[in-house]
Amino acid sequence: MPHDSRFSGLFQAAHALQPKTVSLRRQLHKHPEQGLLLPKTQAAVLHALEGLDLKIVKGNAVGSVVAVLRGARPGPTVLLRGDMDALPLTEDTGLEYASTEPGTMHACGHDTHTAMLASAARLLHARRDDLAGQVVFMFQPGEEGHHGARFMLDEGLLDVAGTPVEQALALHITSKELSGVIRCRPGPIMAGADSFHVKVTGRGGHASMPADALDPIPAAAAMVGALQTALTRRISVFEPAVITVAKITAGTTTNIIPETALLEGTLRTLSDQTRKTMVEEIVRVCEHVGAAHGCAVEAWVKPGYPVTVNDDAVADRVLAIAAEVLGPRYSTVQPNPLMGAEDFSYVLRQVPGAMAFLGGCPPDTEPADAAPNHSNRVHFDEAALAHGVTMYAAFALDALSG
Repeated sequence: MPHDSRFSGLFQAAHALQPKTVSLRRQLHKHPEQGLLLPKTQAAVLHALEGLDLKIVKGNAVGSVVAVLRGARPGPTVLLRGDMDALPLTEDTGLEYASTEPGTMHACGHDTHTAMLASAARLLHARRDDLAGQVVFMFQPGEEGHHGARFMLDEGLLDVAGTPVEQALALHITSKELSGVIRCRPGPIMAGADSFHVKVTGRGGHASMPADALDPIPAAAAMVGALQTALTRRISVFEPAVITVAKITAGTTTNIIPETALLEGTLRTLSDQTRKTMVEEIVRVCEHVGAAHGCAVEAWVKPGYPVTVNDDAVADRVLAIAAEVLGPRYSTVQPNPLMGAEDFSYVLRQVPGAMAFLGGCPPDTEPADAAPNHSNRVHFDEAALAHGVTMYAAFALDALSG
């Protein structure tokens, strides 16, 4: 039982809501949607919030839902985020509620995030007399590469409650952690990610006479190694960074030297300075390697999500709350950042807050053996959802206790 009376009965209340949480999660999982406009998902969220005394604001350019709960007394505002969009995958889990949409699957657990946030809204609504301030529930589309959080910020997310948002929390489920465990850390917790694109132009010709052509493929191949060398020689070993050439496209058949070759990949960093340096290096290295081969090069970097940086005090508080409401064994410091990226980073650039991970490893499966997020076979333990609902609610109660 929690020692802090503010949290008394909180987990039990979240557990009592578990049928609603699971029902919504399975509905969303069965009917996933991708991108910024999610009409079925948005409608399901609005239906889940019916009957609650909330200020509801729907997005204009995106299919978002923002719900504001006002406490019994004036006070600060906290924000809780749940993302809603799915991935371009065909599900292969065999679940009875598996996706019915070919090529679309909730493989990153956003269906669980949405369901947990809706139940947290219901739980906190029942306890609004204990709140001194406002809770903003951020139901966000377009996290999977579509910058949904940035669109919501542009549409006034942080102003909708009428008072500044002072703290923010997002939970993200992971199949690679024991079910119900909360993991968090101060400082960087997820990387910034940018994509780079390189077009190498030579001169096409017959494969039997390469001297009469200007083959762009050797130039492109040389760039792959040169980029890895640049990373190790320009960036300190104490500054984590990953560069990956993930796609090379060239040619049409075996006896033709093509005119062009294309390279694409990602850059992942944990600091703005490292990011800036490597963006410049990618362009410089590719242009110079191309010049050495006599090829023309167009290289550009498409900005992605910035580094997700947790506020030190908020991250420490998240871990303390988890230990209090769930038990010490369910609160774990994450030793290292992940090199994946998150657009909740846009919110954390404007509001002190934290991203935390919620373990959802299926029963009878070791985390190391579980299918990972973004796999077409990933599966999450639904028992963990009550832990997530509890954490969302406890975070708000802690911040708005007056």
